[in-house]
Amino acid sequence: MRIVLCQIVSGPDPKANLELVADGVRKAAEAGADLAVFPEATMACFGIKLGPLAEPLDGPWATAVRRLAEEAGIAVVAGMFTPTEDGRVTNTLLITGRGLDTSYDKIHLFDAFGFAESNTVAPGAQPVVVDLDGTKIGLTTCYDVRFPGLFTTLADQGASVIVTSASWGSGEGKREQWELLVRARALDSTSWVVACGQADPRSIGREPSGKAPTGIGYSLVATPLGQVHAQLADAPEVRVVDIDPAAVDQARQAVPVLANRRF
Repeated sequence: MRIVLCQIVSGPDPKANLELVADGVRKAAEAGADLAVFPEATMACFGIKLGPLAEPLDGPWATAVRRLAEEAGIAVVAGMFTPTEDGRVTNTLLITGRGLDTSYDKIHLFDAFGFAESNTVAPGAQPVVVDLDGTKIGLTTCYDVRFPGLFTTLADQGASVIVTSASWGSGEGKREQWELLVRARALDSTSWVVACGQADPRSIGREPSGKAPTGIGYSLVATPLGQVHAQLADAPEVRVVDIDPAAVDQARQAVPVLANRRF
């Protein structure tokens, strides 16, 4: 399976961010990719009011992403915000293209390190696994990566590849935590973990403000045995990565942690 990591820096304007999606999808299609993965908050960066720009899944932003995916003939994962009845938004991953059209709402909200995502974002409740040409893919978002139970649940539901789209918060030790957590979740679930984050805004001369998690870069792909298969730096980049889903069966035979669990 050929996957493209589209590590971008989203801005506050959803229309401008669509241009970043279009560029990444074009490059992914030219590379013969099956799946292009964009970060959490692709639609608009954190640190702004999300309510006024949130759109339903049949709104113009998601519809434009669907069109890009269909024209390119690939599947696309991209983070967006959808409205809720209580005035907050939902932190949503849209996955569309190649016969797919569904979404995942972030379950674990980032109420940590002095930030309270739940003030403006409503949590999801349902794990999501999709089938892309015979390979089952689980969907997770950012802070979800700190919760191994979600990853083992996705593996129990058949996922051999788990996508983690993120806009990781900066700070002392946060880069190390990001890599450690991605690799650990791959080991927990004996699955490929494809983790695509927002690039560091400072890498393009944009100084982040406040406590909003606006990204650090360092997207990576971890093997089912927790090795780093590919890793980016802090700046925007589109990276082609080939993975072998058959490695999951080999890992689960060698280290049957899912079968051996007691709790």
